[in-house]
Amino acid sequence: MSQLARADGPLCHVVLYSPEKAGNVGNIARTCAVLRAELHLIRPYGFHLTDREYQRAVMDYFTGVTVHEHTSWTAFQGSIEGDPARVWAFSTHASELYTSAQFRRGDYLLFGSESRGLPTWLRDALPKLRLPQPGTGRSLNLSVAVGVAAFEVQRQIG
Repeated sequence: MSQLARADGPLCHVVLYSPEKAGNVGNIARTCAVLRAELHLIRPYGFHLTDREYQRAVMDYFTGVTVHEHTSWTAFQGSIEGDPARVWAFSTHASELYTSAQFRRGDYLLFGSESRGLPTWLRDALPKLRLPQPGTGRSLNLSVAVGVAAFEVQRQIG
């Protein structure tokens, strides 16, 4: 049985704090489906789940992924599993590279909204990781950043 098909839980959990773009969420759902990761969406969203743009973006991607919706950060915290649950905050403000983390199956990878990132209070409360960005852009697209981080978890575990 391949590592991706193992029955001992998800590879990881991708957590989106207040995502704004339906297209990014659709792309991230597809990545989660491929990697057997679970997706967590924390309100508020910048779109409605009933919007036509959202429906077009997700197409059939959600058929292969477990999606959890949370009304707030507090609600999300009450739902996480693990002893203690390992939540890694991804931020351009972090000094530690994502490749230096020792990921474990079931870790939570937290990403902020496309335009604001994670709020300071949340970013400062968690271990932070960054993706290298030697170019001139402000930051990577959210769905690209999630893909890079999630595939690093797969590389380490699988």
